[in-house]
Amino acid sequence: MIRIVIADDEALIREGLEIILGAQEDFTVTALAANGEEAARMAEETEADLVLMDIRMPEYDGIYGTKQIKNQFGDTVKVLILTTFQDTEYIRDALKEGASGYLLKDSSYDRIADGIRSAVAGNTVFHPNVVQRMIADQAAPAPVFDEEAHDLTPREIELILLVAEGKTNQEIANTLYLSIGTVKNAISVILHKLTLRDRTQLAIFAYQNGLM
Repeated sequence: MIRIVIADDEALIREGLEIILGAQEDFTVTALAANGEEAARMAEETEADLVLMDIRMPEYDGIYGTKQIKNQFGDTVKVLILTTFQDTEYIRDALKEGASGYLLKDSSYDRIADGIRSAVAGNTVFHPNVVQRMIADQAAPAPVFDEEAHDLTPREIELILLVAEGKTNQEIANTLYLSIGTVKNAISVILHKLTLRDRTQLAIFAYQNGLM
């Protein structure tokens, strides 16, 4: 059972998500929060697995809440952003603070539910529009990536790109005709080579180094 805290300053959205997500057999909504500070506190009090976090909220926004949660719980509690805002600054700040992904409120409920499951499983989750926005924002010429300097093979580069696109291990395995175990091991090797903590940092690495 995945324990979820919903953080949004609009009561109608909080309560609507609680009803919809609570209907999933593998979900239980443990608390509702109106800002980032409440979300961090409720995550601790209810031993949540994931916080579904809005960005713009009064007093303490979603970026602050994400930072507080990741500082306190590390990878134990995941944060998945769910918002209407597609500003690249928000996207980058959320990922920098450790969010496991960035979804938009126009997403279908199935996409949101699948995103929650994927984030809890350790994957990164992006709405397709968010990926396009980040790519389009690369107005300046992208840096030339030096594979040899990072000791990465062409297959490892391919894996990084798929992770940055928000693909799950199963989707990557299907794309590359590999077993899930092989994909997991390969990603672990890449993280070790680049001294990165998780898939979210790997996605950020891809964008910052012009791989996308």
